[in-house]
Amino acid sequence: MTKLSVNINKIATLRNSRGGNIPDVLKAARDCERFGAQGITVHPRPDERHIRYSDVRALRPLITTEFNIEGNPIPQFVDLVMEVVPDQVTLVPDAHDAITSNAGWDIPAHMGFLQSVCSLFKSKGIRTSIFIDPDPSMAEAAAMAGADRVELYTAAYAEMYPSDPQKAIRDYLRTAEAVRRCGLGLNAGHDLNLSNLAWFVQNIPWTDECSIGHALICDALYMGLEQTIRAYLAEIKKF
Repeated sequence: MTKLSVNINKIATLRNSRGGNIPDVLKAARDCERFGAQGITVHPRPDERHIRYSDVRALRPLITTEFNIEGNPIPQFVDLVMEVVPDQVTLVPDAHDAITSNAGWDIPAHMGFLQSVCSLFKSKGIRTSIFIDPDPSMAEAAAMAGADRVELYTAAYAEMYPSDPQKAIRDYLRTAEAVRRCGLGLNAGHDLNLSNLAWFVQNIPWTDECSIGHALICDALYMGLEQTIRAYLAEIKKF
């Protein structure tokens, strides 16, 4: 069954906007697990505008499910991952000033670099995933780079879904099939929500994990965190 990993960046954003420790990021992560989430995702950025490097260090001994750290593998990120040793690292090519992730890797253009990063992380037993656009050739390139999984960047799917669900899923399904042929695991994330999540999993049921943050935390403002996580799990379990 597809697992739900909750990205808690937005909880840290709210905390940082006021200072202090409200909301408590560590408690929120534990609560997400207690409410049924099967993983916790964080995406520390160099400016620490949401999750801080210190949060990542503090979270590591507390997480009892899967701990996934996303980020651009700049030197300080690589050092953090090697220190903390999460269950999974997701390599994302976002610029230091990006508001949010906005593209997958051009893996062939960065093949040597990604091969070295994947090899380094795997030497620590860390599952390594590469963030890609819906392009079957990138699935094949990810396998050449030594990744264990890819994460499909689902922004285009989410944007097209309301008007044409069949067209929205088409390139993702082709890419997911290529991922499976290459023997890689499959994750997905970005702009997935209660409206479009079930259709994605229905069409690509071998998705290992969906990482969801912004929409889930926004829904929690109205529904509460526990009910929201249960609602997302219910969407996944429909199929």
